[in-house]
Amino acid sequence: MTGQAAAERAYAYTKQRIITGELAGGARLSEGQIGDELELSRTPVHEAFLRLSAERLITLSSRQGAVVNPVPPGEAADVVEMRAVLERSAVARVAAQWIGAAEVEAALGVPLRRQEAALAAGNLGAYVEADCDFHAAVIALAGNPIAAHFFDLLRDRQVRLAHLVLSSSQVVLDASFAEHREMAACLGRGDAAGYGAVLDLHLSRHQGLA
Repeated sequence: MTGQAAAERAYAYTKQRIITGELAGGARLSEGQIGDELELSRTPVHEAFLRLSAERLITLSSRQGAVVNPVPPGEAADVVEMRAVLERSAVARVAAQWIGAAEVEAALGVPLRRQEAALAAGNLGAYVEADCDFHAAVIALAGNPIAAHFFDLLRDRQVRLAHLVLSSSQVVLDASFAEHREMAACLGRGDAAGYGAVLDLHLSRHQGLA
């Protein structure tokens, strides 16, 4: 394995543990710890930590190694605001262009079925990934690659917030899935207003983390 590949592996491994909540805010990390877990030297892990620090997921300390940063105050509200703007714009365009119920079903049916399977299996991680893919598919239906790009930039933050919100109870998880099904139904009949109303409820849970 090349040094670059090793650094990428350490980066992806550590980042995934942070955004899924396995490593909570305030958790302490060391290069030696991650290196031992992945059987890597400290050099690629150090490079990974520098990237994570640049993304503000961890804070480096000469004495403590690294500390996982909690979700900053106000970040949940900021992410929700940007998500709502992008998604509402996309839904309005889809409804105005009216691509047809069959195309909506083709795009949203797959992530919905993945969510249903993840719920049945009790797999929160798989559910969150399918959740994000559902909303990304809605954006993609609008045919605006710039909007899709900006939405993708929010993905890591969305995944982290979703894990915090959806891990609170099975009731919240079931309600989230029901809302996805209703949003898909609204979009399938070109009802942008109805979609927006369900989206507001859907995103309101994230606002509680602000």
